[in-house]
Amino acid sequence: MDSNFTRLDMILRLEGEPDRVPFYDLFADPEVMEAITGQRLPIQSAFQDEDSRGDKLVTLSSDHMRLTTKIDHHPEIIKYLEHSFRVQVNFYSKLGYDYVVLHLPSPFPRWNVLSANDTAPLARHKRTWQNENKGTIESREDFKRYCWPDLDEIECACTLLLSIMKRTLPQEMKIIPLTPGGILENVMWLMGAVNFFKALYTDRSLIENMFSKIGPVVSFYCNICAEDESVGAMSMGDDMGYKTGPMIHPNLLRRYVFPWQKQCVENVHKHGKPFILHSCGKLDLVMNDLIDYVGIDAKHSYEDTSYPITEYKKLYGDKIAVLGGIDMDKLTRASTEDFNKYVRDVVYACAPGGGYALGCGNTAANYIRLENYLLMLEIGRKYGRYPLKKL
Repeated sequence: MDSNFTRLDMILRLEGEPDRVPFYDLFADPEVMEAITGQRLPIQSAFQDEDSRGDKLVTLSSDHMRLTTKIDHHPEIIKYLEHSFRVQVNFYSKLGYDYVVLHLPSPFPRWNVLSANDTAPLARHKRTWQNENKGTIESREDFKRYCWPDLDEIECACTLLLSIMKRTLPQEMKIIPLTPGGILENVMWLMGAVNFFKALYTDRSLIENMFSKIGPVVSFYCNICAEDESVGAMSMGDDMGYKTGPMIHPNLLRRYVFPWQKQCVENVHKHGKPFILHSCGKLDLVMNDLIDYVGIDAKHSYEDTSYPITEYKKLYGDKIAVLGGIDMDKLTRASTEDFNKYVRDVVYACAPGGGYALGCGNTAANYIRLENYLLMLEIGRKYGRYPLKKL
């Protein structure tokens, strides 16, 4: 394909129209990468415990981050990562993305996760999701007992992963590392949503302690990765909203979340790289905070029913880039004919003037129709050439 990070970089920096509309997705599920490349990703259980049996290896696990300080003693880890990264690079380059996603490993292990059989067309071993009623950290005692991450181990892990991925990276492509969750997300994941919401009113000191632990770690990831020359931008997923509005009062976001997000952005900007925020939810009430105070360069994650990308392009397209936006429901259920027209309409609404990249509203998930996903990219290549031509 025609991958070239200069194209996406122009969009992220609002520097006008490149040769064509670039593609952007937060990431693609392993099953999608395998289906499109015809290559198999390694299985985590090849060198991990039985609980991970059947899961695909896309990065280091939390358990294996600590081994990176003595990686010479574990050549099998390097071998499996090299295999995995070759498949991932092949996927993104084959489809015409200008970058490869690097999934950064989480330093925050937690047990409050539920699992069940996956019913998606491209099913995985198990589908997992957050147990919102239980927390790994529910009290100050839990907080004190928790094994908080070692920054040296994080630096070693990031350095190792970047060095391996660089060896497989095509010359014109860049790496976009994805932080292991965001500021609000990691706090809520560790505590469980119910405990988190309760603590906002019953134990503010625990809330403050949680953010004071999480914030510097996520910010550290941004600093370590953004300074590498192979990195073109940083992305962070930090879901903050529902379809109707923010999960917590905007003033609480301003007090606990935005200052740490701002530090993440500053750690990326000081290395001259753009910062991409992926955040689900209707965030109209705080968009100006995210743009003017936090300082994001681009926003990802949109849903037609409540926060369509076409509206956000009109409202904020002169200040930030808008990325993705092709509705997940339409990717999953729309007929080919309807989907074709829908994607072209989005492109013609968002692409003029630049500042827009085409992609899924959330991720290239294993439940979407591959036919629609590939059609979306084909439409981008065919109708997203600048100067745009009217139908």
